[in-house]
Amino acid sequence: MHRVTLGKYMQRRFLSYITQLVCDVIESTFVRWRFAADPEATETMRLLWRTLRLHRAPVRRASSVPAGSVNFVPACSTTDAHSRDLLQDFVSRAGRLFVITGAGLSTESGIPDYRSEGVGLYARTSRRPMEHAEFVRSAKSRQRYWARNFVGWPQFSSHLPNSAHRVLQRWEESGKLHWLVTQNVDALHSKVGQKRLTELHGCTHRVMCLGCGAISAREELQRRFLSLNPDWGAQAGASAPDGDVFLEDEQVLNFRVPSCDECGGILKPEVTFFGDSVKKGTVQFVHDRLAESDAVLVYSGYRFLLAASDRKIPVAILNIGPTRADHLAELKVRGRCGEVLTVIRPH
Repeated sequence: MHRVTLGKYMQRRFLSYITQLVCDVIESTFVRWRFAADPEATETMRLLWRTLRLHRAPVRRASSVPAGSVNFVPACSTTDAHSRDLLQDFVSRAGRLFVITGAGLSTESGIPDYRSEGVGLYARTSRRPMEHAEFVRSAKSRQRYWARNFVGWPQFSSHLPNSAHRVLQRWEESGKLHWLVTQNVDALHSKVGQKRLTELHGCTHRVMCLGCGAISAREELQRRFLSLNPDWGAQAGASAPDGDVFLEDEQVLNFRVPSCDECGGILKPEVTFFGDSVKKGTVQFVHDRLAESDAVLVYSGYRFLLAASDRKIPVAILNIGPTRADHLAELKVRGRCGEVLTVIRPH
């Protein structure tokens, strides 16, 4: 029977969430007692509240990040009002807004990324993502990848869109957003109902055969894994950005990986692994949508910002930290996507 247990990392996140919840209850009670003009009770609650605040995780009150997910979002101060006003003006002036999203958007849904300072995969571990050439060349590497992905899939596939995803979907409905390109592979934009969308690096919710090119649903493959490995179990480590978890090599030795039902070929997530390249047709399609736009709002995506700059299309960047495209933008706003976008009106 499949077994997954919470590691110390997840236990800390759970305890942080419980502490936050208790603080919220006490804070709410404190406010009610204060207005009830009960000085003795108010002072007691104030002392208890302050004590708990010293021990709880540093979660900001206005955050768009779900409780327990803040671990994957770098520290960031609240965006100043002037920057928000400038971004509001930028969005209001745009008639056909082109948006590019990256990993920073999904961290606010509890999905880790690779490069964020202090909390990304590279900062937390020496592990590195699967390379395309290694996946194609080595059956053992594919076995390790799929075993880790099998264990991590239930949690990864259950992540939900956050407030930033919902805002962008509403901008599409209002006619503000002309096209959205995401470098994320988590399907969160699709889950919220985004239609004018290109998943530049593919999507982990789809599986492709390297032999015949057949596309199937990742959930279907999960059922095949369960059928082939009814007695296989593994204790999961920390989560990785693309849906897998950390397992030791000896844990995956007996894990069985199915082949394509159609031709017996190798199955691979329909995503662009490191060392591979995006299809030329997809890149050209994105450039065509960019050419139709009159403004670009971006979280990452350097090559398309170069193209926007060549076309004299104004660019605004919303990101927690510096990017290598900052010099190409007429406006740079520092902040969390969900916190900033929720106060920006499309018109």
